[in-house]
Amino acid sequence: MEITVSKTDFLLYLECPKNAWLKKHKPKVFYASELSEFEKAIIETGNEVELAARQLFPTGVLIDGRDESARQQTAQFIAAHEQTIFQPVFMKDGFLAAVDILQYDSTTDSYSIIEIKASNEIKKDWHPQDLAFQVSLLKKCGLNVSKACIMHLNSDYVRSGDLELIKVFVIEDITETVENLLPEIEEQMIKAREYLSQDIEKPGCDCLYKTRSNHCATFEYSNPDVPEYSVHDISRIGKRKLMELIDSGIYLLENIPEEFELSDNQKNQVDMAVRPQPLIRTDFIRDELEKLVYPLYFLDYETFACALPRFDGFGAYQHIPFQYSLHIVDSPDSEPIHKEFLHIESHDPSPHFARSLRDHIGDKGTVIVWYKPFECGRNRELARRHPEYHSFLNSIESRVYDLRDIFSKQYYVHKEFKGGTSIKDVLPVLVPELSYKKLAIQEGGTASQKWNELANGDIAPDLKQLISENLREYCKLDTYAMYAIWKHLKDRI
Repeated sequence: MEITVSKTDFLLYLECPKNAWLKKHKPKVFYASELSEFEKAIIETGNEVELAARQLFPTGVLIDGRDESARQQTAQFIAAHEQTIFQPVFMKDGFLAAVDILQYDSTTDSYSIIEIKASNEIKKDWHPQDLAFQVSLLKKCGLNVSKACIMHLNSDYVRSGDLELIKVFVIEDITETVENLLPEIEEQMIKAREYLSQDIEKPGCDCLYKTRSNHCATFEYSNPDVPEYSVHDISRIGKRKLMELIDSGIYLLENIPEEFELSDNQKNQVDMAVRPQPLIRTDFIRDELEKLVYPLYFLDYETFACALPRFDGFGAYQHIPFQYSLHIVDSPDSEPIHKEFLHIESHDPSPHFARSLRDHIGDKGTVIVWYKPFECGRNRELARRHPEYHSFLNSIESRVYDLRDIFSKQYYVHKEFKGGTSIKDVLPVLVPELSYKKLAIQEGGTASQKWNELANGDIAPDLKQLISENLREYCKLDTYAMYAIWKHLKDRI
């Protein structure tokens, strides 16, 4: 069966041919998994960035759709030598693509392709392939393509006053890279068309040799014999070791030969898969906990990373800190006191966020977080934007303790952690009575998007109240979970 291979299909094929085949032949399988909030945010951000980029080409004309009508309209604009076209659609030899921006140069009678990317830089292992597919197709359609460019966000731009779109974006000419890549890409395009045209489904998929976080969306369907917790989940396993295990037919951690080369951390994880009792290095944990100075401040931030800088002092994808939760423990036997901050207005939360922190965190005591680089990074950004809080925020950083260290350093290893060290890996094992599953917001990506909806959208007061309450419940559990894990360790060590 001959099919049409779109640019999206081709890029999906490069990641995992079987996954792309399922999209074409078994769409119910491919679309069975609902998009995560993170994936939805990526799509929304891409659309937002593309709309902004088009404003730099005020004479551009837009073509809607991907159907025959859109292709005919494209041909008409090409024949008329329209200078700038947004989303022109081309189809030839079973390949289909819409170009973000196509510009005609009358002096050379040639075209430039500008691909818009919502990133701070060119992804060298991905973006050139994207452009090469388009260049190849347009040449098949008879166009003289002289330039292939990536238009991405400028990582050096910091907003001051009105958003200056001319400074927000950078256009990089990667024509030479694309031209060098063309022979390889065109060969892969033919292979993709042949593979995706097959009616017979092949077993498995290439993701079998990738770690869990790199598996395609249909991995479980294509590889039903791979257990939920497998060698793919071994921390930092690396491609060579993983391939060796898979080629030996080893999927379960308990089946890994004792002589198989693993790091100490990997060995501990593998050993835990068969040991009935967790590995608890009591002396190391006690030493860590004894470093903590009362009062203890269990602190967690929620932020929104905006592609187009929304406020002064921000660059592309710099985090807007909109919420924190804080549980304070004054002494070893005292109950935690909860403090919080949530900004629900449309202006910059930063000064209010910093002021609220200053009101609730004293000059002495350990500030406990989970994954120190995140909170410390936000504090340094806050200090740069609001130097009046520099001394205070610097003081916090000097007193931060990362509770995750106890688990990442493997002072406490449990088989049910499954190699993970996030708070959502540890909490269900150590404090099972606490759970995120009953909350309306269960992870940070959803919290971030809901705040954006709250602060940037025109929503009804009752919905605004509901979202606010859900955000408060989620962030509060983050810091109470840290307190509960700390207390579990303190009471048992």
